[in-house]
Amino acid sequence: MSPALAAAARSAPAAERQIRVMVVDDAVVARSMMTRWVEAEPDMKIAAALRGGHEALDQLETADPDVVLLDVDMPELDGITALPLLLGKRRDLVVIMVSTLTRRSAELSLRALALGATDYIPKPETTYEALTSAAFHRELIEKIRGLGRKRALAREFAVPQPAPEAAPARRAQPQPPSVRIFPEAKRGPQKPEISLRPFALPTPRALVVGSSTGGPQALTALFGKLTGAIDRAPVLITQHMPPTFTTVLAEHLQRVSGRGAHEAEHGEPVLAGGIYLAPGGRHMRVARDGKVIKIALGDDPPINFCRPSVDPLFSTASSIWGSSLLALMLTGMGSDGTRGATDIVAAGGSLIAQDESTSVVWGMPRSVAQAGLCSAVLPLDQIAGKVLRLIGGDRR
Repeated sequence: MSPALAAAARSAPAAERQIRVMVVDDAVVARSMMTRWVEAEPDMKIAAALRGGHEALDQLETADPDVVLLDVDMPELDGITALPLLLGKRRDLVVIMVSTLTRRSAELSLRALALGATDYIPKPETTYEALTSAAFHRELIEKIRGLGRKRALAREFAVPQPAPEAAPARRAQPQPPSVRIFPEAKRGPQKPEISLRPFALPTPRALVVGSSTGGPQALTALFGKLTGAIDRAPVLITQHMPPTFTTVLAEHLQRVSGRGAHEAEHGEPVLAGGIYLAPGGRHMRVARDGKVIKIALGDDPPINFCRPSVDPLFSTASSIWGSSLLALMLTGMGSDGTRGATDIVAAGGSLIAQDESTSVVWGMPRSVAQAGLCSAVLPLDQIAGKVLRLIGGDRR
């Protein structure tokens, strides 16, 4: 376990934060590997390690997991078929789809998100790569911890519902309250107040977007409503995703928006009406070539453990569009994009963050909001309307 993961695990007693994990994978090596990794974490516990979807359905109630790692491809009952059946039994279940880096798996993983899966994780194609991939190990544990912690805590601090009372034959004696009161130490630190900045005076001439966990669902919902804004300003997106997955996501965004969404290509001009998605595995920046603004893709090392990272896009866009830049920070784990958002604000641009209630993980939006970089923190269904008004010249 890395020092960062160990520190996170030690931040509260393991017994209070233990996350129950069910692993469902027909490949014995993959199942054993993920089981070992989970059991090595003091704040996690294997609830069950199973070979297929039928077993997962049969043992869901007795295993009582917070998180299910569900393989996409399994015989008899595959992950896509099992997913809605599992969620039908437990609506609050966190399901992370596990799939290989193929186009078919990418399409199925994005379909699973639409069916209610919380997230996905691509696994290396060979057993050797999976066993030796530090990045896969780190991402798997981070996703389990980030997505499962909230559910595990909610279960531990759940308030039992009082049973219906029969009409008393005589005056009832006072009873202790049924609501459990927890000390502040258990509740954790109070959220700091968020200080908002005024929106920039110039009308935005470009829109940049950063997202991660929960991002595909948020982007799909958002871009179905942004057609008018896309026609007036180019849109550039960095979504934490591997290769192939970004290809499929771009196709989805093109269908929902009716505009030219595609994986960005190095050197292509940035024009209004276009939606440019950072390709998986490559950082996306923008650069000026004379009077033309162009895409610049890079294979330099990961930033904040991410490639693509939001920071390079936000920082370079701030130097191009200055106070005429509008940025969105959508749902995602971690704090990638905060440094780039700082550059946007320093250059006079504006930033909108997705709020906690509609985020799958309020990590990236929380980071920029608590840093005082936002001009608005909004539910997902209100962001499109605000963007349309701002790009239309209405600052209300």
